[in-house]
Amino acid sequence: MNRWTIIRLALRALSRNRVRSLLTALGIIIGIAAVIAVVAVGQGAAAMMKEQIGSMGRNLLMVFPGSLRTGGFHGGAGTQQTLTAEDGEALQRESVYVVAQSPLVRAGGQCVYRENNWATMIQGVGVDYPLVRNWEVQSGAFFGEADVRAGARVCVLGATVAAQLMGDEDPAGRTIRIRQVPFRVLGVMARKGSAAWGQDQDDTVLMPWTTVRRVLQGSPFNHVNQLLLSLSSLDALPQARADVTAILRQRRRLAPWADDDFTVTDMTEVTQTLGQVSRLMAVLLTVIASISLLVGGIGIMNIMLVAVTERTREIGLRMAVGARRRDILLQFLAEAVVLSLAGGLLGVALGGGAAIAVAQINRWPVLIAPSSVAIAFLFSGGVGIFFGFYPAWRASRLNPIESLRYE
Repeated sequence: MNRWTIIRLALRALSRNRVRSLLTALGIIIGIAAVIAVVAVGQGAAAMMKEQIGSMGRNLLMVFPGSLRTGGFHGGAGTQQTLTAEDGEALQRESVYVVAQSPLVRAGGQCVYRENNWATMIQGVGVDYPLVRNWEVQSGAFFGEADVRAGARVCVLGATVAAQLMGDEDPAGRTIRIRQVPFRVLGVMARKGSAAWGQDQDDTVLMPWTTVRRVLQGSPFNHVNQLLLSLSSLDALPQARADVTAILRQRRRLAPWADDDFTVTDMTEVTQTLGQVSRLMAVLLTVIASISLLVGGIGIMNIMLVAVTERTREIGLRMAVGARRRDILLQFLAEAVVLSLAGGLLGVALGGGAAIAVAQINRWPVLIAPSSVAIAFLFSGGVGIFFGFYPAWRASRLNPIESLRYE
């Protein structure tokens, strides 16, 4: 028999007992559906986390003051005021890996516009801050180098602050008060959304770092809380860290045996954590899929053994009219594979529908990758071959004469 005849006979045999075939494939359907749904939700969550991590900046490297060890005392990042804006300028000038930099000075305050007020975080930054953070200005303009040098009383609002203070009104050119000091609004940043740890990145006011230091904090010093560095490539991260460390140590004239009085960090740890979570999910999904497919495969084997027993006389009759053992083997094996593939197809459809339902109800991103669908479908076919081979082999080994006498 050719393969098309074998497949047609397999479909005809399965269609004679539709309910039993459906119940037999139920284990395969549930297993494949669970895998597709969980993989889609997991990949969607991973993509969302990567997008949120990427929203923090383009190839971002962060330098904090502190991490100084003296006589057994060890201060962590941020415990020492050792960074200045000049350090950032030197890093951009002397390091081949740093393409842009911005100092960062944090403060807080109550923003007031007419009858509205909103308490938020004030960030003093440099002119390259939008480039470093990969953050565009939605309307208006960002402040320039002249505003930084002069410590001008200008600011740019995050989308959340703009909505809370002015609603639908265009903020550009308006004046707000922060700590009773008037500031002219130059523009509004594009909406960026929540960070990986849940903080609303749009709930902020950006202004020149010199303005925060001199006007809001009343400090004559150029110390900053943080330096944000944008690298030419993420592949150069190890070399960039070493280069930044060497330049800062040289500027501080630190002895070779002395500890750093600064801390250089990046997003490697967050990326590694995300990778570990993804690998753990892959292992759990593999276990779930294996158990589900094992149960489904055993069900297929049992039903195929029952089918061999029920159709013993049919097998003997086929052999009597010239069917070879190979034909009987392929016929029953095809029935098991068709049953398994049909279950896999229904499982893919059910799992995809469940994933889309989760996305619609919980507003959770899902990503149904064609590769995961193809792998699940191939696995269901493999289960049919593995668990259907023994019943098919047993059918092909029957004695034709004894089979014709079987009652």
